[in-house]
Amino acid sequence: MPADAPKPPAQPHRPHPWRVEGAPPGHDQNNAPPPKQRPAWVRFGWMLLVLLAINWIISSVLLAPPQRTSVSYTFFLTQVTAVNVSEITSTGDTIEGQFTKKVSYTPSGETKAEEVERFTTQRPSFADDNLFAQLQSHNVPVNANPPDAPAPIWQQILVGFGPTILLVGLFWWISRRAAAGLGGAGGALGGFGRSRAKLYQPESGPRTTFADVAGIEEVEKEVTEIVDFLREPDKYRKLGAQIPHGVLLSGPPGTGKTLLARAVAGEAQVPFFSIAASEFIEAIVGVGASRVRDLFDQAKKVAPSIIFIDELDAIGRSRGGAQSFGGNDERDQTLNQILTEMDGFTGSEGVVVIAATNRAEILDSALLRPGRFDRRVTVSPPDQKGRRAILAVHTRGVPVAPGVDLDSLASATPGMVGADLKNLVNEAALLAARRGHTQVEMGDFTDSLEKIVLGTVRGIMLTVEEKERTAFHESGHALLGMLTPGADPVRKISIIPRGQALGVTFQSPSSDRYGYSAKYLRGRIIGALGGRAAEEVVYGDMTTGAESDLDQVSNIARQMVGRWGMSDAIGPVTVLPPPGQESPFGLDGVAPGTKELIDAEVRKIVDECYAEALELLRGHRAQLNQLAHKLLETETLDEDDAYAAAGIDRNTAPGAVARGEVPGGHPAPGIPAVPAFPDSATPADANGKGLPAPSA
Repeated sequence: MPADAPKPPAQPHRPHPWRVEGAPPGHDQNNAPPPKQRPAWVRFGWMLLVLLAINWIISSVLLAPPQRTSVSYTFFLTQVTAVNVSEITSTGDTIEGQFTKKVSYTPSGETKAEEVERFTTQRPSFADDNLFAQLQSHNVPVNANPPDAPAPIWQQILVGFGPTILLVGLFWWISRRAAAGLGGAGGALGGFGRSRAKLYQPESGPRTTFADVAGIEEVEKEVTEIVDFLREPDKYRKLGAQIPHGVLLSGPPGTGKTLLARAVAGEAQVPFFSIAASEFIEAIVGVGASRVRDLFDQAKKVAPSIIFIDELDAIGRSRGGAQSFGGNDERDQTLNQILTEMDGFTGSEGVVVIAATNRAEILDSALLRPGRFDRRVTVSPPDQKGRRAILAVHTRGVPVAPGVDLDSLASATPGMVGADLKNLVNEAALLAARRGHTQVEMGDFTDSLEKIVLGTVRGIMLTVEEKERTAFHESGHALLGMLTPGADPVRKISIIPRGQALGVTFQSPSSDRYGYSAKYLRGRIIGALGGRAAEEVVYGDMTTGAESDLDQVSNIARQMVGRWGMSDAIGPVTVLPPPGQESPFGLDGVAPGTKELIDAEVRKIVDECYAEALELLRGHRAQLNQLAHKLLETETLDEDDAYAAAGIDRNTAPGAVARGEVPGGHPAPGIPAVPAFPDSATPADANGKGLPAPSA
């Protein structure tokens, strides 16, 4: 290039869009050279040398011979005459030896005597006592080797370096075991404090994307913004926006929270750290907090990145509760460290924390405040359209026969979540393989659905009386489902033993429901009592087969009274906690009088529904007999055959007329997603012992 040629314009310096805190030196904007640091093996070598030196000094003291007491030559001759000298060694005029028994000796010029066993003395040069002859006459051995000679060299090495080598070897073994248990997180001596999170790099293979997530489109929109921010941070910074520090995904199990977090990392093409909250906790105090610090340090070094903490409630419970035993509790320390790390974000680190939990209501309030988990997203069970999309995702790698109708499968699976639908597809594929099919047919899907919902067929033989009673029991359930206005349609009736049931009546709504009216819930109770009512109408007595029915009835009625304000006596108040959140010590704050009133109202609702069930069955006794006899002949009736056997038009039946519930949702808490009324084959009595199967 000529000397007078213009120099090219300097390229503008473009700093990295993320300010990475905790990154190794040399990654700053000025590209400053990293300071020289001693390698870890050098530091470890110096530590080893210091330990060996200390060990050698201590061992020298331990291996040193005990001190000898200097005695007078006269005292020595006295002990020789008394035959109390066991052996001696002489070097010049110095005599060293050991007395046979300890003797008391008072040194010259002192008044205090001392016990002497090992001694040393000096033989005067003018002595003429024929000492050697005296020693021989008393059989005192005279040694040639010095008695205080040092130990052999192998003993000196073993004692001098052995403990240190053993200690270092033990630490090395512990560190290797810790590194293996931490998934290769490090082999240092402090490996117990290393994070156990699994790191997924963008280039580590196929990544999960939003194409793998279906049925929760509204939730995808909430997290798409995070993906866009991680990809193009400058677009948001120009407007003064900051990325959310944390996103909390809450919802029932199996709804796709973990899958959604993986999809966010896959779409953003950033490192993804995945860990369960319980993996922070160890028996060693302080390990949890150390692992939290290490996890966030690793994430900042490779920022932008995503940290995913599954089952956050394992460490995120409210502090100061009944399960906390003071400020030094290991779980509280771990939670405090997470709060500190998230509060230290400034929005420029490029680290986003995504957490999932099934119990967001028990989380500590400090976790949920803005600045930590800024965004809370509820992942609900999918509706019918969502279930259809989920089935399409899970059947992409399955050879599905042309006659398979995914829309009908989605309609028949209300309340099921993504994990349930994935299991359904897998069970259908396994069943098709056992049957020798080359493709998964519609029959494989329906049979698998029955297996999941109703249970596996049991190979037991019922007596004629048991089979007849079971047929009337199930016919009672089904007939009341057909006759009760607004009840869910009867899909299938079976008296083939499945799971723990001798027979099953399967009902499901035509569309999903979000809300439930008091009239609909009473209809559910009436249908559940249909089996017991049919036994009373036909046989005049009852059996243990209605155990599961009564459990379902009691649960619905109690929540109607105590949680949903559907009792005039209690009023529109909630006096019972949600299922699974009861106080372990019964301290629920409900007065004894209120509890008695709840029990009375529950009993009133159940009695009224049972009376209505008896009235309906007695008024339609002929249809009950027809349905039961047809069921005895075929053992299983599908929807059309069941309505035909009862002589009821499917389209005009009272049970098929909707009462105005909002369609398209998921069941309310405490209400089974798919109504099924099984007869318990071996119910438990009050002592928990199995009772024989019901008989006529």
